Amino acid sequence: MSKNIEQAIINFVKGGDNSDVALLDKVLHKDFRVTNNGFMGTPGVTIIGKEKYLQNIRDGIFGGLPRKMVIESIDESGTIAMVKLRLESAENYFVSYNSLVLDTDNEWRLVNNLAVVEGKK
Repeated sequence: MSKNIEQAIINFVKGGDNSDVALLDKVLHKDFRVTNNGFMGTPGVTIIGKEKYLQNIRDGIFGGLPRKMVIESIDESGTIAMVKLRLESAENYFVSYNSLVLDTDNEWRLVNNLAVVEGKK
C-alpha cells in the first residue's frame, strides 16, 4: 500500500512544481489544509484551505519551481498515513509532515500539509 502513498506524495509535489491544479485537485482531500508556522516571515500560525491553496497555485503565488524531493519516512496505519518530506528548490528548503487518508474511493489523499519553509541564504 505504501507505493500508493508514495505516488500520492509524488503527485502532490509534481502538481506544485508544475502548477498542475488538476493533478493537485485529484490528490488533495476536499478538507485539505496547509498549516504553516512562520509562513513567509509572518509570525504565528497560518492555515490555508484547499480552494485558497489551489487559487494560489493558479495565481503563481505558490509553486512553479522544480524541487528536489526526499521522502524521509512513511508511517502507515490502516486507512491513515504520515509522510515526512524534505524538499529543496532554487529559493527554499522545505520540511513537511503530510497526513493522508485512504478515501472512500480507495485513493490516498492529503488532508494536511504541516510545513516549514526556510529561504536559502
